[in-house]
Amino acid sequence: MILLAILVGTLVAGIGSVWVAAWLSFGVLSRYTQHMLSLAAGALMATSFLHLLPEAFESEAGAHELFLTLLVGLLFFFLLDKAELWHHGHEHGHGHDHGHGHDHGHEHGHAHQDDHSNAHNTHADDKPTSGQWAVLAGDSVHCFGDGILIASAFIADMRLGVIAALAVLAHEIPHHMGDLAVLRRGSSSRRVAILKVSMAGAITALGGAVGYMLVDALHDWLPYFLVVASSSFVYVALADLIPQLQKRLSARETAAQILWLAVGIGMVVIVSALAGHQH
Repeated sequence: MILLAILVGTLVAGIGSVWVAAWLSFGVLSRYTQHMLSLAAGALMATSFLHLLPEAFESEAGAHELFLTLLVGLLFFFLLDKAELWHHGHEHGHGHDHGHGHDHGHEHGHAHQDDHSNAHNTHADDKPTSGQWAVLAGDSVHCFGDGILIASAFIADMRLGVIAALAVLAHEIPHHMGDLAVLRRGSSSRRVAILKVSMAGAITALGGAVGYMLVDALHDWLPYFLVVASSSFVYVALADLIPQLQKRLSARETAAQILWLAVGIGMVVIVSALAGHQH
């Protein structure tokens, strides 16, 4: 009975949050595609610095070990990014006038304009952009950790488990909006972006099942899951999203960027505060 409740709770939290985020991103806020990158950067950084890292450092784990994990995580996602770009350059490098390095720079400058215009060729749409695998890998680790947290709550008390599942669902909405904005730049299909993030969200159920069986053994590893997940979000925000926002724009456009960055941070802060009151 408890295992069934854990599986239902983790699936609702993991996949439900992706679908709500997709409805907001591609429905209510679809006219603001350009601003979604600013919102994504704010949401990813706020999730890391205001939710995941504080929770990790409040645990029994030592600060030195957690900072080392953060450093290794950032380097890992940097290398993952390089491997992704190298693989793409190796596949498509032949037959193009410009080299891999220039190709990536051009992509960085124009990727987010592809949502609004079909003037670029379809090859540019199909190209995987920097940060996709980093955000999906970090998402998977984060969701696995969420599953363990939800399982722990259900094992302690059924009502606490329901509250934990709802809190995770609410927490993940602004963060998944950020993920979808990152993936949407590198994919011509909204469905593909939603499917990829949904698959990462489904790993919450795997975390729940593993947590049910090994809750005591895995409890000590939770802070490290949180730090590894946060390292991916920090990396994607600072290495991939923020550089795209650092362009010479008019004062009005700059103000809009800052506003949407603040909206992304504010959404995470408000949801965290509400979830904190529920506990």
